[in-house]
Amino acid sequence: MIEAIKYFLIIYSGLFAITNPIGAVPVFLSVTHDLSEGVRREIARKTSITVAVTLMVFALLGQWIFRFFGSSVDAFAIAGGILLFKMAMEMLSGKLSSVKISDEETEEFSEEVVTLEEVAIIPLAIPLISGPGAITTVMIYTAKSTTIPEKAAVIASILAIGLTVWLVLCSSNRIQKRLGRVGIKVMTRMMGLILTSMAVQMIINGIKGAFGL
Repeated sequence: MIEAIKYFLIIYSGLFAITNPIGAVPVFLSVTHDLSEGVRREIARKTSITVAVTLMVFALLGQWIFRFFGSSVDAFAIAGGILLFKMAMEMLSGKLSSVKISDEETEEFSEEVVTLEEVAIIPLAIPLISGPGAITTVMIYTAKSTTIPEKAAVIASILAIGLTVWLVLCSSNRIQKRLGRVGIKVMTRMMGLILTSMAVQMIINGIKGAFGL
């Protein structure tokens, strides 16, 4: 039980750094700036559900995806580590990773008239929060989980991330006021530092597994 809890905390902290919901606050406020608080909460709810469902689907289908493309978990870990490292380098400069969403996409959704569902799913849930890095990570963790408690820890961490996203987005105005843009950039840099170590370790583990070291 204790090992499962530790495994959950490791996965949750890693996913929190990758999804970086606090870093998504300025984008969320930007695309919902002219909406009421009630509508914002509804968008936050739909976004969190979409994040959890997206990550859950890839976590559960990861094994079949590996088989379909003829890829090993170790090869995927190396590729995923490189992807995460690129994201981490951009986050260390205080920016949202371009692997997730570009400035052009953010401006496009700020200017266009879109439905509530469109805003919640794209760009907020996908690819801003549950982007390629998060998807890759849950697939690798699920593939490497050999026991039921470990697999349950992966699922629990995904649900916890979904709940965290909802809480953060619902509190976006307060977070923006408390931290400010500078504070959010500092948090993004901290998440980037954690993500850097995760990426390097993922690459190391992939190389070890691939070459039997």
